[in-house]
Amino acid sequence: MQRENFQSRLGFLLVSAGCAIGIGNVWRFPFVTGANGGGVFVLFYILFLIIMGIPVLTMELAVGRASRGSAVQGYKTLEKPGSKWHIHGWFCILGCYLLMMYYTTVSGWMLGYFVKFISGTFTGLATDAVDGVFATMLANPGEMTLWMAITVVAGFLVCSFGLQKGLERITKWMMLGLLALILVLVVHSLLLPGAGEGVRFYLLPDFRRASEAGLGNVITAAMNQSFFTLSLGIAAMEIFGSYMSKDRTLTGEAARICGLDTFVALMAGLIIFPACFSFGVEPNAGPALIFMTLPKVFLNMAGGRLWGTLFFLFMTFASFSTVIAVFENLLANCMDNFGWTRKKASVINGAFILIASLPCVLGYNVWSHVHILGNRDVLDSEDFLVSNLLLPIGSLVYLLFCVTRWGWGFDNYLEETNTGAGMRMSRKLKPYFQFILPILILVILIQGLI
Repeated sequence: MQRENFQSRLGFLLVSAGCAIGIGNVWRFPFVTGANGGGVFVLFYILFLIIMGIPVLTMELAVGRASRGSAVQGYKTLEKPGSKWHIHGWFCILGCYLLMMYYTTVSGWMLGYFVKFISGTFTGLATDAVDGVFATMLANPGEMTLWMAITVVAGFLVCSFGLQKGLERITKWMMLGLLALILVLVVHSLLLPGAGEGVRFYLLPDFRRASEAGLGNVITAAMNQSFFTLSLGIAAMEIFGSYMSKDRTLTGEAARICGLDTFVALMAGLIIFPACFSFGVEPNAGPALIFMTLPKVFLNMAGGRLWGTLFFLFMTFASFSTVIAVFENLLANCMDNFGWTRKKASVINGAFILIASLPCVLGYNVWSHVHILGNRDVLDSEDFLVSNLLLPIGSLVYLLFCVTRWGWGFDNYLEETNTGAGMRMSRKLKPYFQFILPILILVILIQGLI
């Protein structure tokens, strides 16, 4: 079967960045930055993105582009006869399914809040009643199922039209819309009274404030965030490598994807921090920041309904771009491994994800007493398995596959990475890739387990 390709380089960059840009950037990044003292955290985050994120991203893309296959087939094409690297491919697929079992619910929350703002649910609401809106939504399994189901059906519908006509076409417009929305929201936030204080907190490195949070904590939090923001280790990026042309080097393309990803994360902070400081709200409010803190800010703002609507439209785009990118990976795996048509893969996967996402939805109401891993609810348990186990272990496997003689080998990886025009990866980095990078990833893995 002829392998599909992206129609344009812009399409590849926007779809790949869309996969990386998700709730981690626009939800997690601001509150982790807030909790870790602001500017110093941002500095370390960018450093770790360059020394860890870009190298591992080139490895996933290289395996995809060289093999022209999805997770399992990609390994099978490149591994030495008799070796078993492709077993990791099945864990990648498992990781993508697990991720979508809770990500669709959170994406549904964004959509739900967009509808609530545009329909005027928050208009005239007392400030102390805002928290209740989120609590009421979580307690209502019917409403949560509706938003989750819309997300799942819309996602597989887009992917069913194919790579160019579905995923690339929709993501291109959605990402351009997201970038336009983000600029409008940033300008608006920066013009609020007292916004400057928020910008200073966010972007000016203050080592005294960082040492209050504990410099070691700040560094490890930055390392974690830079690593998780790209969703590496479960072949979510490898699939887009398999659709790429050989025109450009992978280092350059990986740097551009990381650049777009970081731009959106930084801009999300420029929306949130000035608004928080302007209205005297704590910027380190944790996960509740988006659903409880920010709606209060919008309520007190002139034209708050409009700004709230635009903000949650932006959040919906950010989360939905990840959903359809991972759905594409699930479909590609079924088409590559079982020979299914795209339509058949869409229907079967759509039905499966709809059912598999229900435990996460019910974990907040009907099954709120259920705790799976330790004291974690359903969503936190699923997230723990993906974020703390499958992503770091998977990244380590990709790294070892690309730099050791037992796998594909460093020379093959380097040749694929440097094929085409653009920024090249230096051969001198081989010792760093073989000895230091694995230790950094192990640190993240051990820390996540502790």
